[in-house]
Amino acid sequence: MTAEQVDAAKACLQTASDLQALAPADLVVEAIVERLDVKQGLLQQLEEIVSADCVLASNTSSLSITAIAQACRHPERVAGYHFFNPVPLMKVVEVIDGLRTSPEVGDALMQVSRDMGHTPVRAKDMPGFIVNHAGRGMNIEGLKIAQECVAPFYQIDAIMREQAGFRMGPFELLDLTALDVSHPVMESIYRQFYDEPRFRPSPITAVRHAGKLFGRKNGEGFYKYEDGKKQLPQEPAVPAVTSFAPVWVSPYHEQGQARALQLLNELGVKVVEGDQPPADALIMLTPYGEDVATLVSLHGLDPARTVALDTLFGLEKGRRRVLMCSAATTPEWRDQAWAMLASDGTAVSVIEDSAGFVAQRLVATIVNIASDIAQQQIATPSDIDAAVRLGLGYPHNGPLSMGDAVGSRDLLDVLNTLQAVTGDMRYRASPWLQRRVQLGMSLTALAQCKAQ
Repeated sequence: MTAEQVDAAKACLQTASDLQALAPADLVVEAIVERLDVKQGLLQQLEEIVSADCVLASNTSSLSITAIAQACRHPERVAGYHFFNPVPLMKVVEVIDGLRTSPEVGDALMQVSRDMGHTPVRAKDMPGFIVNHAGRGMNIEGLKIAQECVAPFYQIDAIMREQAGFRMGPFELLDLTALDVSHPVMESIYRQFYDEPRFRPSPITAVRHAGKLFGRKNGEGFYKYEDGKKQLPQEPAVPAVTSFAPVWVSPYHEQGQARALQLLNELGVKVVEGDQPPADALIMLTPYGEDVATLVSLHGLDPARTVALDTLFGLEKGRRRVLMCSAATTPEWRDQAWAMLASDGTAVSVIEDSAGFVAQRLVATIVNIASDIAQQQIATPSDIDAAVRLGLGYPHNGPLSMGDAVGSRDLLDVLNTLQAVTGDMRYRASPWLQRRVQLGMSLTALAQCKAQ
């Protein structure tokens, strides 16, 4: 903007000393405390002041638009209009239609958003709308992984950044949004979806919320902050192993085996072939969804020298590699694999046994929840991707496009295997994901045939 445009825009701003000053307004957006009764009371007062065709919009992030509008004489002019902080930088806004909202009201808000330079996305009135609904995958599954002690917080974050390509991991994000906000939202969305297992909160955040470990805002959360700067633990040193045993790569997953073999050849490691591993070889698994213990038991492998390598996101130099051990893997064999995988200078995270490693679980969960948002027609696939890309900064243009890029069939395999191994219904696949894999369709594709 030019200086003249800035001055002209500022001249349009007026402060109001009371609600009566809003009488000429065509649009009123409330952003007061997140309490249903208070918002209802304000809108009731506004109805007595503004014109009959003035749009009343709520910036609520968690309350039902239908419930807010119910107290109004004209609920058809009430809609959700949810911005994200900081508003000048977060160029996305959710436009939410309540059950009684006139379509023309939502259309008008969509146009106003475009006029102000924001990207509007349209959503049905459901808990969390789009962004807070889709964001459950990262936070809830990250907490579940931490609760299982698969890896420390900082390693989970590093894996999501440096292996899966996210800007932040779940605990960096929770520290940014602050647990005094995020924890109540987790509990609220879980309750509003009637204890949906996919949204089950973690006692980790309950304890930290009680202890006021909120994050960046008060200097201590999952990380400590000094002068606003995150304090990171030092990465463990790579073991000083220079002579490597031969490696037998399991043939149980063809794609994973091929990727691991290519990496080992590039690293100059001796690879042995055969249906069964020889007695002197490191046993390397490449599972999609399984843990080490499951495959050791299923195939009768020596647990002491068996490890697993996550190959789903690629193994090129510079992309963090994730090595998984079982409770029975000996330190000597773990160190062999660790030093080997780090021998070209690439960072390696060593994690404990986990069905689906870390990034497989998180990305599959994120894509699955986004798929179910599409299945419920809360928003269109394009709006889901746009909202999450702009609101949460996820890679690959959003979660549904990310599912296509990583491989929807592979992610479906991860989910089905996770559910089989853990017995947890949180991993059941959305019909949207399952059917589009079965039909060879993109996760962003709308149905050609619809109910009439």
